Amino acid sequence: MKIGVLALQGDFAEHISMLKKIGVETVEVRLPKHLDGVDGLIIPGGESTTIGKLAVIYELMEPLKEFGKSHAIWGTCAGAIFLSKDIGRDQPLLGLMDIKVQRNAFGRQVDSFETDLEIDELFKATGTEHPYHAVFIRAPIIESVGAKVKVLAALEDGRIIAAQEGKLLATSFHPELTGDTRFHEYFISLAS
Repeated sequence: MKIGVLALQGDFAEHISMLKKIGVETVEVRLPKHLDGVDGLIIPGGESTTIGKLAVIYELMEPLKEFGKSHAIWGTCAGAIFLSKDIGRDQPLLGLMDIKVQRNAFGRQVDSFETDLEIDELFKATGTEHPYHAVFIRAPIIESVGAKVKVLAALEDGRIIAAQEGKLLATSFHPELTGDTRFHEYFISLAS
């Protein structure tokens, strides 16, 4: 098992650290050739506009779209935005996942927060029942999902913060900034 982490911008090093913690081989993806032999890809949090512009410059858009047709991809925060079909504004998107995302839905950096979540799918996959502590930093929300998309988690007010469509996974929060490897383990199960 080898997981790529899109390393154009954002907190890719933190995802690599989490993957190494669970014994998974990793590769930093900056060029199309870095996708060769990779079983799944994580698109980290960062700045979605910058990630998109750099993916265009490094000619990664089409290779990433092709990769996502048959491989697992997980977008966290900005990565979820980049995976989506619609964000209500013009910027480069992969358009792989049938979700509409609202950028910076909770406000500015000062409005960042943490909360505990009950995520049934995560509990089933990992066999643990304690809540998942989620870190939200200038986080998006998933405004709506297509018919084939499963909502994995929502806040108490109903706003969607985690969803899955086949092997595609999107989270509004940053699992790489916690010590909890369960979301990374769940993604590995999708990539297997």
